[in-house]
Amino acid sequence: MLSLKRIGCLFLATSALLSAAPEDGFEPIFDGTLKNWEGDPTYWRAENGTLIGEVKPETLLKKNSFIIWRGGELGNFELKLEYRVSAQGNSGINYRSIQAPDPETKWAMQGYQADIDGQDQWSGQNYEERGRTFLAYRGQSVLLKPGQKPEIVEVLGDRAELQKSVKKEDWNEVHLVIRGNHLQHFTNGVLMAEVKDEDPEKRRMTGLLGVQVHVGPPMKIEYRNIRVKKL
Repeated sequence: MLSLKRIGCLFLATSALLSAAPEDGFEPIFDGTLKNWEGDPTYWRAENGTLIGEVKPETLLKKNSFIIWRGGELGNFELKLEYRVSAQGNSGINYRSIQAPDPETKWAMQGYQADIDGQDQWSGQNYEERGRTFLAYRGQSVLLKPGQKPEIVEVLGDRAELQKSVKKEDWNEVHLVIRGNHLQHFTNGVLMAEVKDEDPEKRRMTGLLGVQVHVGPPMKIEYRNIRVKKL
């Protein structure tokens, strides 16, 4: 019950702060065009104020492909955005990442990822793309130490129950709070996953921001109202 109360307290505190100063310190980083964003135009476009990633039957991927924000690297920050993903879609928000060398694709990233999908499997979790893979599943607060498996220090809630806060094929808001080695992923005001990364060799304290289209069936991901607050 303690962890569920914690979620409720966080939600109430967040709501109060938002009502007092809804966008205090946040700056938009997507202006409805691809200015300061770079990715494969086969998959990414700007349309009607929305950043769209789409994989069609004739453009299926062999490797995940990203569009990368070129406005600078981010260290300590908060990110807010809204997304809508198709039923078969799989995407994610990479942060504190690098553009990974790959002979098959220019648009690969390596680093922390706030996962998004349309099949109620991965949304909200912390996954390290091309790295340590699953860091914290939805509903977990995890401590990462060198040479050890992720240690679950708190259960934030039932994984299936938390998923119910995610709207299907509709707009959802993600809020990332990234400070030091403490990484929090919120969806629609609910804390989904939390990581404290105490592995100095593998963690990253700054890096690039990007969003993903994923290998698999045809899919569509839409992002809008993307804004950042540097801490």
